Amino acid sequence: METNTASGKWAGKKVFTTGEAAEVCKVSQQTIIRCFDAGRLGGFRVPGSKFRRIPRADLIRFMRDNDIPSENLEAGGKRVLIVDDDPGILELFQDVLGKDNRFEVRVASNGYDAGLQTEAFKPHLIVLDFMLPDINGNLVCERIRSNPDLVGTKIIIVSGVVNQSDIDKLRGAGADEFVKKPFNVHQLIERMTALTGT
Repeated sequence: METNTASGKWAGKKVFTTGEAAEVCKVSQQTIIRCFDAGRLGGFRVPGSKFRRIPRADLIRFMRDNDIPSENLEAGGKRVLIVDDDPGILELFQDVLGKDNRFEVRVASNGYDAGLQTEAFKPHLIVLDFMLPDINGNLVCERIRSNPDLVGTKIIIVSGVVNQSDIDKLRGAGADEFVKKPFNVHQLIERMTALTGT
């Protein structure tokens, strides 16, 4: 219950006081001040005062560096990117997941857009069509797995034309799950919630 309130509370905040940063990180304010003064937590002092201020990006970096979950700073639910060149499938996911507050959804219809969205959106989960017009699923998986910022991102590959050896290659490239088309969207959402711990 507390987490939901916290995520809403901090959703639009760009700069934090040391007290707010302590609340988000669930540590004492003194710990935040010590880390700030030691240069381990980025930020700035308010001119003409002793007050310290911590920009959101610096706070998130500090939390990641110290294995502090950053869920409290994230508005909404788990970030999910749906990548498919079939507009009907994208629409289906937007419609179904748009009503589910456990997920925040973005879509892309080709590998190029998927790459841009992945960089900007940092999804917790990508549902990826294996055969995109400009790239195949193996390459997308390899690129995601080679990006240290996306180390926790889960990948579900969907396809109607993949044999077992392709599935094995996809798993080798970093896919967490494979789902055959046509799929039951509600069963797929169950797999998504299991993978993201939603």
